[in-house]
Amino acid sequence: MNVLVINCGSSSLKFQLINAESEEVLAKGICERIGIDGRLTYQPEGGEKEISEKAMPTHTEAIQFVIEALTNPKTGVVKSLDEIGAVGHRVVHGGEKFASSVVITEEVKKAIEECNDLAPLHNPANLIGITACEKLMPNTPMAAVFDTAFHQTMPEKAYMYGLPYVYYENYKIRRYGFHGTSHSFVSKRAAEVMEKPYEDLKTIVCHLGNGSSVTAVMNGKSVDTSMGMTPLEGLVMGTRSGNIDPAIMEFIAEKENLDIAGVMDVLNKKSGVFGISGELSSDFRDLTNAMNSGDKKAKIAMDVFSYNVAKYIGAYAAVMNGVDDIVFTAGIGENDDYVREQVCSYLGYLGVDFDKEINTGLRGKQAEISKPGSKVRVFVIPTNEELAIARETLALVK
Repeated sequence: MNVLVINCGSSSLKFQLINAESEEVLAKGICERIGIDGRLTYQPEGGEKEISEKAMPTHTEAIQFVIEALTNPKTGVVKSLDEIGAVGHRVVHGGEKFASSVVITEEVKKAIEECNDLAPLHNPANLIGITACEKLMPNTPMAAVFDTAFHQTMPEKAYMYGLPYVYYENYKIRRYGFHGTSHSFVSKRAAEVMEKPYEDLKTIVCHLGNGSSVTAVMNGKSVDTSMGMTPLEGLVMGTRSGNIDPAIMEFIAEKENLDIAGVMDVLNKKSGVFGISGELSSDFRDLTNAMNSGDKKAKIAMDVFSYNVAKYIGAYAAVMNGVDDIVFTAGIGENDDYVREQVCSYLGYLGVDFDKEINTGLRGKQAEISKPGSKVRVFVIPTNEELAIARETLALVK
């Protein structure tokens, strides 16, 4: 069965068409600048990348152009929509309503909409993508795969905040966690590589990208994760502050004459390694080049980031009373050997015997970066959220 995987943002739409049985990617691409002017990037497997400017007032037009590209007689990969058996949608926030992926119904869409307050930048866009697909593919089954679902196994002691309990009762204020699809996929892959039962392992997954999170996976279940009610909590990230003293918000508001929206804009868009580096960049490639050229702030940003990752690894080793394996994944985790080396330099107490030679220059490939006999094994495993969504969708539709 061919599964069309859709990842909708407010002004973008990423897609992949995957043969869910063979797990072959047939085509992939992205629609950008939706609602502004519109640009479609499309690449069939083994073919040339095509970029075309197309007017996309809404996501409906974007989906239409995706379908036209996939069914194009010359460069398409299917003859008609009949060859697309299902659509899998990434949905960022499922709140407490969804602990697993589900087939989309009117009730499911209503429940997703009720979570809009928890993810105002993401859930409305996800719903727009679902509605657009339903309009153009009314007879094709669709599934929702939630970023938060994997973390619904966290116990209360991990997800409750030190706030009046009535806030949880009335507003569901609690830790939810994100990147769940990635954390699930990568932790399962690590078990396969180690040739050990997934349910017997204590794994720490470091999903490090522009948005970053660390998760403790114990016996195949998420027991704690660094992101919170929103993706702002946890690690220092590309432009997000991560954990700070809450009183800093009032202090900044008074000093800079900002309202709460202004302060939140600073914490979400002007902080993280971007802010620490003096607004040099949120891209770790730029920071690495600057650091190697002697830029002090760039080095501080890189080291603060690595230090925070190491702190969470230590915390989660304590939470699980041990750790069998640590996995780096996502854009930074898979490609930045400096960050991986810096993080692992703190982990000798756990029994990590780091292999600097294998780590150096490793980019985007699966590898073990701990030496044989290391008490805790350390891996780089590329994530594949689209494949994970296709697998979930296939299982639901079948």
